[in-house]
Amino acid sequence: MSPNTCWLCKIFRAEENGISSKVSLEEVLQWSQSFENLVTSKYGPMIYKTYLKTEHSDENIEFWLACEAYKKITSQKKRISMARKLFTSYIQPQAPNEINIDSPARKAIIRNIQEPTQSCFDEAQRIIYRHMERDSYPRFLESQFYQELKHSLQTNGN
Repeated sequence: MSPNTCWLCKIFRAEENGISSKVSLEEVLQWSQSFENLVTSKYGPMIYKTYLKTEHSDENIEFWLACEAYKKITSQKKRISMARKLFTSYIQPQAPNEINIDSPARKAIIRNIQEPTQSCFDEAQRIIYRHMERDSYPRFLESQFYQELKHSLQTNGN
């Protein structure tokens, strides 16, 4: 497999993904312990997103990460701007990266978007988190993608 087609090569190519050092075997093994370990680790979200792209569902982790950043915004002006971006990108019907949330959660966001609070996306974020944890995370752990990454690190003695 050439370096241009090898997914593992692409993950670790610093200039493409901004990774300055390789993920450790310890970190990769911790991902299998819990979904929380995966999404809160240094490289887990980026590698999980790479996997989700193969399932055409990377909007889920993108939304979840964007919500994490949104919660840290302290300026009301910036919060309003970011809330509108989140809404137009992920929430509104036919959004370019529309996420799969239920109607009550969507309606609550629509009601709160005029004066968004720090928590106005919390329910949607919880829904997406549960969806990833129950659905795509188990497939990720069983995937050739994760298994080859783990095997590669084990054989390289990393």
